[in-house]
Amino acid sequence: MKKQLILILLISLIACSEKAQENNKKTMDIKTPFVWENANIYFLLTDRFNNGNPDNDVNFNRTKEASKLRGFEGGDIIGITKKIEEGYFTKLGINAIWLTPIVEQIHGDVDEGTGVTYGFHGYWAKDWTALDPNFGTKEDLKKLVETAHKNGIRIVLDGVINHTGPVTKVDPVWPNDWVRTDVQCSYEDFESTVMCTLVKNLPDIKTESNDNVEIPTALAEKWKKEGRYEQEMKELDAFFARTGYPRAPRFYIMKWLTDYITEFGVDGYRADTVKHTEEGVWGEFKKECEYAFAEWKKNNPDKVLDNNPFYLVGEVYNYGIGGAQLYDFGDRKVNYFENGFNSLINFEFKWNAANNNYEGLFSRYSNILNNQLKGFGVLNYATSHDDGEPYDKERKKPYNTATKLLLCPGASQVYYGDESARSLIIEGAVGDATLRSNMNWDAIENNENTKHILTHWQKLGQFRNNHLAVGAGVHKMLSESPYVFERTYSKDNYADAVVIGLDVPEGKKELTIGTVFKDGDTLLDTYSNTKVTVKKGKVLMSTPYSVVLLEKIN
Repeated sequence: MKKQLILILLISLIACSEKAQENNKKTMDIKTPFVWENANIYFLLTDRFNNGNPDNDVNFNRTKEASKLRGFEGGDIIGITKKIEEGYFTKLGINAIWLTPIVEQIHGDVDEGTGVTYGFHGYWAKDWTALDPNFGTKEDLKKLVETAHKNGIRIVLDGVINHTGPVTKVDPVWPNDWVRTDVQCSYEDFESTVMCTLVKNLPDIKTESNDNVEIPTALAEKWKKEGRYEQEMKELDAFFARTGYPRAPRFYIMKWLTDYITEFGVDGYRADTVKHTEEGVWGEFKKECEYAFAEWKKNNPDKVLDNNPFYLVGEVYNYGIGGAQLYDFGDRKVNYFENGFNSLINFEFKWNAANNNYEGLFSRYSNILNNQLKGFGVLNYATSHDDGEPYDKERKKPYNTATKLLLCPGASQVYYGDESARSLIIEGAVGDATLRSNMNWDAIENNENTKHILTHWQKLGQFRNNHLAVGAGVHKMLSESPYVFERTYSKDNYADAVVIGLDVPEGKKELTIGTVFKDGDTLLDTYSNTKVTVKKGKVLMSTPYSVVLLEKIN
């Protein structure tokens, strides 16, 4: 009799589990529209993420032994595509991937005082019209974009207009009507941040110039050797004839960067070193990006994902959400949102996350985004490739990092390895190299603690991806203890609502639901995959977790 009873209980438990999974699937089957304000963007260094093709690891005789993590490590575009195909990003709830620049880098090496360094990071352009073979080919890029789009993922490239790569023995300086090399930035005011080189030996493009300039001789000779000089010049003639722009340095680069939109249909650009150029440059760039995006959509109607506009997010170093639409240089304030940007990277988030509890963080961000920044957005991050003081540098709080970042209003930037607690402190690495180690795939596959951390990031990421209310909605606290809040979103004909509990008791718990869900509504806690029913504005449940993510089952 006992065996029969146990068997009945097991069958019942299995049936309940299958039913919960079926309900979970029903909620996921309803297509959530994509908006950039709620984006969950995965930021990766192309060279450090995944090596999909070892045959392209060495090019241009880049064979000198580099300092620790300052040479090419083998990551490439094919490696990213493979991880999309494996479902890695989908399981993480990622809906956009931002990869570091992939254009051809300087062939030589430099020593900035940190040892021999190659352009593995992508920010040292030699030729904007070509991809660096270490990263891959244009066919590789085409497949990446197509594979990403098939999986509901957008591709954001990284665009550099401010500077060329450093000068080396094999990489000559560009002509002086293109660049300045004599004044280094002191960052005291607007002029000493813009009309200067960021660091020594990083030639600054004269983005303020409207003078006609010729293609640098070295670049022209390179194109001739590659058999594409006539085609490149023909395209430039057509671009300047269409736009009426002077043949000034910045417009050449804009043409070259927007070609990747026209040809491949990339969905956005992260603009590098924004505050080091005149703000009007970015409005001009955005105009050309939008034109290119419209051309691609017109030529590829069967591949268009939706009606979202082209996305331009800016790196205005040290911009914070507290400044709302303005960045202060000391002697003048600049509104970059009025100059083409949908969003700016929010350098303030890490401090806000460290110095505020959940409610203090969430309510402040919701208030600013739905008032001073309404119609725009910010991209929050906890760690990054060039921020030496990230949130939780020692990776002691990976669960807390995920919870604050992924559930905070605004778009979220997951830096590769955040989700797996990839170490940011690498012995022997100097400067920002310590932030740029290879992705820790071995730990993801074999370390149980890493697997648990990854699961937490996946649950929160998927919930965010399925609910616009999380990042783009309005925040309201429902209960201080246990901490429960709602997020609601409504625009045009689409509405969304969720209720979230954090640091709630493990085991039995009663949560206030407020008014977004009605008595009798059936909800699913996606964190535990548990179904509950609303009674008298509350839900009673028992799960082994301190996180509750509630959505209505349709």
